[in-house]
Amino acid sequence: MRTRTAIAVIGVGNAFRRDDGVGPAVIARLRERATDRPLPADTVLSACDGDPGRLIGLWEGARLAVVVDAAHAHPGTPGRVHRLELDAGHLAPPSSTSSHGLGLGEAVELARVLGLLPQHLVVYAVEGADSEFGAGLSPAVAASVEPLVTAIQDDVLTGRRV
Repeated sequence: MRTRTAIAVIGVGNAFRRDDGVGPAVIARLRERATDRPLPADTVLSACDGDPGRLIGLWEGARLAVVVDAAHAHPGTPGRVHRLELDAGHLAPPSSTSSHGLGLGEAVELARVLGLLPQHLVVYAVEGADSEFGAGLSPAVAASVEPLVTAIQDDVLTGRRV
């Protein structure tokens, strides 16, 4: 049974693949910050491994979905954040790719075909430096977490449609 939510914030990644863990790190930080700056009651924070079916299940029926994922860019600038918005059922072409086999773009396209897209989707893609096995973010990616959490809180709290 799926839980319906108005706002879904999803951190995609694997905390044991260094910078690929930026999505779950952002979700953890949002949970910590929520004690001082609560998010709306209809906000659900989730971590996901990037499987398209799980992503769709987490954002299905949402008014707003915000997804944070690590990205590879060539050439890249570790820690740089790209903000992408859903436009008429398609994401704007990114200058980077997901660090997962099946990317977020495939999940969006599948959800579009199935009629399961959220009303509004914002993707934050963070360029990584290291996706080898191991825990902990590289310094450049770790430095992007706090500003990213602030941006996501602002998006959610103001309800702005970007």
